[in-house]
Amino acid sequence: MIDLRSDTVTKPTPGMLKAMSEVVVGDDVFAEDPTVNRFQLEMAELFGMDAGLFVPSGTMSNQLGLHLLTDPGDEVIIDELGHVFNYETGAAAHLSSIQLRPIKGVNGKLSKDLIEPAIRTQHEWDPLTRVIALENSTNKGGGAYYTKEELIEISNLASQHDIAVHLDGARIWNAMVASGIEAEFFGSIADTISICFSKGLGAPVGSMLLSDEKTVMAARRIRKMWGGGMRQTGLLAAAAEYGYHNHYPLISEDHRRAKELASIISENPAFTIDSKSIHTNIVLFDVKEGSATKVLDHFSGQGVHMIPFGPKTIRATFHFQVDDEDLAKVIAVVQNY
Repeated sequence: MIDLRSDTVTKPTPGMLKAMSEVVVGDDVFAEDPTVNRFQLEMAELFGMDAGLFVPSGTMSNQLGLHLLTDPGDEVIIDELGHVFNYETGAAAHLSSIQLRPIKGVNGKLSKDLIEPAIRTQHEWDPLTRVIALENSTNKGGGAYYTKEELIEISNLASQHDIAVHLDGARIWNAMVASGIEAEFFGSIADTISICFSKGLGAPVGSMLLSDEKTVMAARRIRKMWGGGMRQTGLLAAAAEYGYHNHYPLISEDHRRAKELASIISENPAFTIDSKSIHTNIVLFDVKEGSATKVLDHFSGQGVHMIPFGPKTIRATFHFQVDDEDLAKVIAVVQNY
Protein backbone atom coordinates (compact mmCIF):
# COMPACT_ATOMS: atom_id res chain seq x y z
CA MET A 1 0.00 0.00 0.00
CA ILE A 2 1.25 3.46 -0.91
CA ASP A 3 -0.19 5.75 1.76
CA LEU A 4 -0.73 9.37 0.72
CA ARG A 5 -3.54 10.03 3.18
CA SER A 6 -1.32 12.21 5.36
CA ASP A 7 2.28 12.93 6.31
CA THR A 8 1.39 11.60 9.77
CA VAL A 9 1.32 7.96 8.62
CA THR A 10 5.09 7.50 8.63
CA LYS A 11 6.66 4.77 10.74
CA PRO A 12 9.80 5.21 12.88
CA THR A 13 12.93 4.35 10.92
CA PRO A 14 15.66 2.03 12.29
CA GLY A 15 17.81 5.07 13.05
CA MET A 16 14.97 6.73 14.94
CA LEU A 17 14.27 3.57 16.94
CA LYS A 18 17.96 3.30 17.77
CA ALA A 19 17.99 6.89 19.02
CA MET A 20 14.95 6.17 21.19
CA SER A 21 16.52 3.01 22.63
CA GLU A 22 19.73 4.77 23.62
CA VAL A 23 18.25 7.96 25.05
CA VAL A 24 18.91 9.20 28.58
CA VAL A 25 15.59 9.99 30.29
CA GLY A 26 14.18 11.45 33.49
CA ASP A 27 10.82 12.52 34.88
CA ASP A 28 9.61 15.44 32.78
CA VAL A 29 6.82 16.38 35.21
CA PHE A 30 9.71 17.25 37.53
CA ALA A 31 11.46 18.90 34.54
CA GLU A 32 14.24 16.33 34.98
CA ASP A 33 14.34 14.70 31.56
CA PRO A 34 17.67 15.85 30.07
CA THR A 35 16.72 14.94 26.50
CA VAL A 36 13.47 16.90 26.66
CA ASN A 37 15.17 19.87 28.29
CA ARG A 38 17.92 19.93 25.67
CA PHE A 39 15.50 19.57 22.76
CA GLN A 40 13.15 22.26 24.08
CA LEU A 41 16.06 24.66 24.29
CA GLU A 42 17.32 23.71 20.83
CA MET A 43 13.94 24.38 19.22
CA ALA A 44 13.43 27.62 21.14
CA GLU A 45 16.80 28.93 20.02
CA LEU A 46 16.18 27.77 16.45
CA PHE A 47 12.96 29.78 16.24
CA GLY A 48 14.24 32.82 18.10
CA MET A 49 12.14 32.18 21.21
CA ASP A 50 13.09 31.98 24.90
CA ALA A 51 11.61 28.60 25.80
CA GLY A 52 9.75 25.55 24.55
CA LEU A 53 7.33 23.00 25.96
CA PHE A 54 7.08 19.49 24.52
CA VAL A 55 3.44 18.33 24.31
CA PRO A 56 1.63 15.27 22.94
CA SER A 57 -0.12 16.93 19.99
CA GLY A 58 -0.41 19.97 17.77
CA THR A 59 -3.93 20.51 19.01
CA MET A 60 -2.64 20.82 22.56
CA SER A 61 0.12 23.26 21.60
CA ASN A 62 -2.32 25.38 19.58
CA GLN A 63 -4.85 25.42 22.40
CA LEU A 64 -2.21 26.23 25.01
CA GLY A 65 -1.11 29.19 22.90
CA LEU A 66 -4.63 30.55 22.52
CA HIS A 67 -5.47 29.90 26.17
CA LEU A 68 -2.51 31.89 27.42
CA LEU A 69 -3.02 34.81 25.04
CA THR A 70 -6.71 35.35 25.87
CA ASP A 71 -9.29 35.74 28.60
CA PRO A 72 -12.80 34.21 28.55
CA GLY A 73 -15.04 36.10 26.15
CA ASP A 74 -12.19 37.19 23.86
CA GLU A 75 -12.07 36.60 20.12
CA VAL A 76 -9.48 35.09 17.78
CA ILE A 77 -9.31 36.03 14.10
CA ILE A 78 -8.54 33.03 11.90
CA ASP A 79 -8.88 31.94 8.30
CA GLU A 80 -12.00 29.88 7.71
CA LEU A 81 -9.82 26.99 6.52
CA GLY A 82 -7.62 27.07 9.63
CA HIS A 83 -6.86 23.85 11.52
CA VAL A 84 -7.80 25.41 14.87
CA PHE A 85 -11.25 26.21 13.46
CA ASN A 86 -11.87 22.97 11.56
CA TYR A 87 -10.03 20.11 13.21
CA GLU A 88 -9.74 20.75 16.95
CA THR A 89 -13.28 19.78 17.99
CA GLY A 90 -14.33 23.23 19.20
CA ALA A 91 -11.57 23.15 21.82
CA ALA A 92 -11.10 26.92 21.97
CA ALA A 93 -14.66 27.39 23.17
CA HIS A 94 -14.58 24.41 25.50
CA LEU A 95 -11.17 24.94 27.09
CA SER A 96 -10.79 28.71 27.05
CA SER A 97 -14.31 30.15 26.65
CA ILE A 98 -13.23 32.16 23.64
CA GLN A 99 -14.75 32.44 20.20
CA LEU A 100 -13.16 32.15 16.79
CA ARG A 101 -13.94 34.63 14.02
CA PRO A 102 -13.32 32.87 10.71
CA ILE A 103 -12.49 35.01 7.67
CA LYS A 104 -12.35 33.92 4.05
CA GLY A 105 -8.74 34.25 2.93
CA VAL A 106 -6.79 32.92 -0.02
CA ASN A 107 -5.62 29.29 0.15
CA GLY A 108 -5.99 29.38 3.93
CA LYS A 109 -3.92 32.55 4.28
CA LEU A 110 -4.95 35.88 5.79
CA SER A 111 -3.62 39.32 4.91
CA LYS A 112 -3.44 42.70 6.59
CA ASP A 113 -6.26 44.01 4.39
CA LEU A 114 -8.54 41.10 5.33
CA ILE A 115 -7.75 41.19 9.03
CA GLU A 116 -8.01 44.92 9.72
CA PRO A 117 -11.78 45.30 9.11
CA ALA A 118 -12.43 42.32 11.41
CA ILE A 119 -10.73 43.85 14.44
CA ARG A 120 -13.42 44.73 16.97
CA THR A 121 -14.06 48.12 18.48
CA GLN A 122 -13.60 48.64 22.20
CA HIS A 123 -17.33 48.90 22.95
CA GLU A 124 -18.35 47.01 26.05
CA TRP A 125 -20.72 44.82 24.04
CA ASP A 126 -18.00 43.65 21.67
CA PRO A 127 -15.79 40.63 22.28
CA LEU A 128 -12.20 41.83 22.41
CA THR A 129 -9.97 40.87 19.49
CA ARG A 130 -6.97 39.40 21.28
CA VAL A 131 -5.24 37.07 18.80
CA ILE A 132 -4.61 36.61 15.10
CA ALA A 133 -4.11 32.90 14.44
CA LEU A 134 -2.14 32.01 11.31
CA GLU A 135 -1.40 28.58 9.84
CA ASN A 136 1.85 28.08 7.93
CA SER A 137 1.78 26.08 5.76
CA THR A 138 -1.94 25.64 5.29
CA ASN A 139 -3.64 22.26 5.32
CA LYS A 140 -7.04 22.90 3.73
CA GLY A 141 -5.40 25.65 1.70
CA GLY A 142 -3.34 23.12 -0.21
CA GLY A 143 0.00 23.66 1.49
CA ALA A 144 0.26 27.39 0.76
CA TYR A 145 2.78 29.37 2.80
CA TYR A 146 3.34 32.97 3.86
CA THR A 147 6.10 35.22 2.58
CA LYS A 148 8.21 37.33 4.93
CA GLU A 149 6.53 40.49 3.68
CA GLU A 150 3.05 39.12 4.39
CA LEU A 151 3.95 38.09 7.91
CA ILE A 152 5.66 41.39 8.70
CA GLU A 153 2.57 43.31 7.58
CA ILE A 154 0.32 41.19 9.79
CA SER A 155 2.71 41.44 12.74
CA ASN A 156 2.88 45.23 12.42
CA LEU A 157 -0.92 45.44 12.28
CA ALA A 158 -1.19 43.27 15.39
CA SER A 159 1.27 45.50 17.24
CA GLN A 160 -0.64 48.63 16.30
CA HIS A 161 -3.80 47.19 17.86
CA ASP A 162 -2.14 45.44 20.81
CA ILE A 163 -3.14 42.03 19.45
CA ALA A 164 -1.07 38.87 19.81
CA VAL A 165 -0.10 36.54 16.95
CA HIS A 166 -0.26 32.76 17.30
CA LEU A 167 1.44 30.77 14.55
CA ASP A 168 0.20 27.24 13.93
CA GLY A 169 3.33 25.75 12.42
CA ALA A 170 2.18 22.15 12.10
CA ARG A 171 3.95 22.10 8.73
CA ILE A 172 6.34 24.98 9.37
CA TRP A 173 9.14 22.73 8.09
CA ASN A 174 7.52 22.59 4.65
CA ALA A 175 6.94 26.34 4.70
CA MET A 176 10.58 26.98 5.59
CA VAL A 177 11.89 24.77 2.79
CA ALA A 178 9.55 26.25 0.17
CA SER A 179 9.95 29.90 1.19
CA GLY A 180 13.59 29.86 2.22
CA ILE A 181 12.68 31.75 5.40
CA GLU A 182 14.98 30.99 8.33
CA ALA A 183 13.34 29.61 11.47
CA GLU A 184 14.51 32.49 13.68
CA PHE A 185 12.39 34.96 11.72
CA PHE A 186 9.15 33.40 12.93
CA GLY A 187 10.02 34.23 16.51
CA SER A 188 10.09 37.90 15.54
CA ILE A 189 6.51 37.99 14.22
CA ALA A 190 4.67 35.66 16.62
CA ASP A 191 3.99 35.62 20.36
CA THR A 192 3.43 31.87 20.44
CA ILE A 193 4.40 29.22 17.90
CA SER A 194 3.22 25.62 17.66
CA ILE A 195 5.54 23.26 15.80
CA CYS A 196 4.87 19.61 15.03
CA PHE A 197 7.30 16.71 14.71
CA SER A 198 4.91 14.03 13.40
CA LYS A 199 4.27 15.90 10.13
CA GLY A 200 7.16 16.05 7.70
CA LEU A 201 9.78 14.88 10.18
CA GLY A 202 8.40 11.41 10.83
CA ALA A 203 8.25 11.35 14.62
CA PRO A 204 5.51 9.07 16.02
CA VAL A 205 4.28 11.66 18.54
CA GLY A 206 4.95 15.20 19.60
CA SER A 207 4.62 18.93 19.13
CA MET A 208 6.04 21.92 20.96
CA LEU A 209 4.83 25.32 22.10
CA LEU A 210 7.42 28.08 21.80
CA SER A 211 7.19 31.45 23.51
CA ASP A 212 8.76 33.57 26.24
CA GLU A 213 9.77 32.06 29.59
CA LYS A 214 6.74 33.36 31.50
CA THR A 215 4.25 32.01 28.96
CA VAL A 216 5.93 28.62 28.78
CA MET A 217 6.00 28.31 32.57
CA ALA A 218 2.28 29.04 32.65
CA ALA A 219 1.77 26.53 29.82
CA ARG A 220 3.45 23.80 31.89
CA ARG A 221 0.77 24.12 34.54
CA ILE A 222 -2.09 24.11 32.01
CA ARG A 223 -0.51 21.16 30.21
CA LYS A 224 -0.64 19.23 33.46
CA MET A 225 -4.24 20.32 34.06
CA TRP A 226 -5.23 19.09 30.60
CA GLY A 227 -3.58 15.71 31.09
CA GLY A 228 -0.47 16.38 29.03
CA GLY A 229 2.14 15.98 31.75
CA MET A 230 4.26 12.98 30.80
CA ARG A 231 7.07 11.19 32.59
CA GLN A 232 10.06 9.73 30.68
CA THR A 233 9.20 11.83 27.65
CA GLY A 234 12.76 11.74 26.37
CA LEU A 235 11.81 8.59 24.46
CA LEU A 236 9.49 10.72 22.31
CA ALA A 237 11.69 13.79 22.24
CA ALA A 238 14.57 11.64 20.96
CA ALA A 239 12.42 10.56 18.01
CA ALA A 240 11.48 14.17 17.27
CA GLU A 241 15.08 15.28 17.58
CA TYR A 242 16.23 12.52 15.23
CA GLY A 243 13.50 13.48 12.75
CA TYR A 244 14.58 17.11 12.71
CA HIS A 245 18.25 16.34 12.17
CA ASN A 246 17.78 13.53 9.65
CA HIS A 247 14.45 13.95 7.84
CA TYR A 248 14.15 17.72 7.49
CA PRO A 249 16.64 17.70 4.58
CA LEU A 250 14.32 15.29 2.69
CA ILE A 251 11.32 17.63 2.57
CA SER A 252 12.30 19.26 -0.72
CA GLU A 253 11.89 15.85 -2.37
CA ASP A 254 8.33 15.62 -1.04
CA HIS A 255 7.61 18.95 -2.73
CA ARG A 256 9.13 17.80 -6.01
CA ARG A 257 7.07 14.61 -6.06
CA ALA A 258 3.89 16.53 -5.26
CA LYS A 259 4.45 18.77 -8.26
CA GLU A 260 5.18 15.79 -10.52
CA LEU A 261 1.94 14.10 -9.50
CA ALA A 262 -0.01 17.33 -9.99
CA SER A 263 1.35 17.62 -13.52
CA ILE A 264 0.13 14.11 -14.34
CA ILE A 265 -3.29 14.74 -12.78
CA SER A 266 -3.68 17.87 -14.94
CA GLU A 267 -3.36 15.70 -18.05
CA ASN A 268 -6.23 13.40 -17.05
CA PRO A 269 -9.62 14.72 -18.27
CA ALA A 270 -11.34 13.00 -15.32
CA PHE A 271 -9.82 15.53 -12.90
CA THR A 272 -9.41 19.26 -12.41
CA ILE A 273 -6.31 20.76 -10.87
CA ASP A 274 -4.23 23.89 -11.09
CA SER A 275 -0.79 22.31 -11.18
CA LYS A 276 0.80 25.73 -10.56
CA SER A 277 -0.96 25.93 -7.18
CA ILE A 278 1.10 23.13 -5.65
CA HIS A 279 3.09 24.96 -3.02
CA THR A 280 4.59 22.24 -0.83
CA ASN A 281 3.77 18.56 -0.20
CA ILE A 282 -0.03 18.67 -0.48
CA VAL A 283 -1.94 18.00 -3.72
CA LEU A 284 -5.64 18.92 -3.87
CA PHE A 285 -7.63 18.02 -6.96
CA ASP A 286 -11.28 17.67 -7.97
CA VAL A 287 -13.24 14.90 -9.64
CA LYS A 288 -15.22 16.11 -12.65
CA GLU A 289 -17.90 13.39 -12.61
CA GLY A 290 -19.08 11.24 -9.74
CA SER A 291 -17.75 11.54 -6.23
CA ALA A 292 -14.36 11.65 -4.58
CA THR A 293 -15.29 8.51 -2.65
CA LYS A 294 -15.84 6.55 -5.86
CA VAL A 295 -12.42 7.55 -7.19
CA LEU A 296 -10.75 6.82 -3.85
CA ASP A 297 -12.29 3.34 -3.73
CA HIS A 298 -10.80 2.66 -7.15
CA PHE A 299 -7.40 4.01 -6.11
CA SER A 300 -7.45 1.89 -2.94
CA GLY A 301 -8.17 -1.19 -5.01
CA GLN A 302 -4.96 -0.41 -6.89
CA GLY A 303 -2.96 -0.01 -3.68
CA VAL A 304 -2.93 3.80 -3.48
CA HIS A 305 -4.54 5.54 -0.50
CA MET A 306 -5.61 9.19 -0.46
CA ILE A 307 -8.41 10.92 1.47
CA PRO A 308 -11.55 12.89 0.58
CA PHE A 309 -11.39 16.62 1.23
CA GLY A 310 -14.92 17.36 0.10
CA PRO A 311 -17.64 15.71 -2.01
CA LYS A 312 -15.49 16.03 -5.14
CA THR A 313 -12.09 16.95 -3.70
CA ILE A 314 -9.21 14.58 -3.01
CA ARG A 315 -6.03 15.23 -1.03
CA ALA A 316 -2.72 13.48 -1.54
CA THR A 317 0.07 14.31 0.92
CA PHE A 318 3.69 13.36 0.31
CA HIS A 319 6.21 12.33 2.96
CA PHE A 320 9.71 10.89 3.02
CA GLN A 321 8.49 7.28 3.10
CA VAL A 322 7.03 7.65 -0.40
CA ASP A 323 9.95 7.35 -2.82
CA ASP A 324 10.26 7.72 -6.59
CA GLU A 325 9.34 4.08 -7.19
CA ASP A 326 6.14 4.63 -5.22
CA LEU A 327 5.48 7.83 -7.14
CA ALA A 328 5.75 5.96 -10.44
CA LYS A 329 3.10 3.49 -9.25
CA VAL A 330 0.80 6.33 -8.12
CA ILE A 331 1.22 8.05 -11.48
CA ALA A 332 0.30 4.83 -13.32
CA VAL A 333 -2.86 4.45 -11.24
CA VAL A 334 -3.89 8.07 -11.88
CA GLN A 335 -3.15 7.84 -15.59
CA ASN A 336 -5.19 4.67 -15.98
CA TYR A 337 -8.29 5.93 -14.17
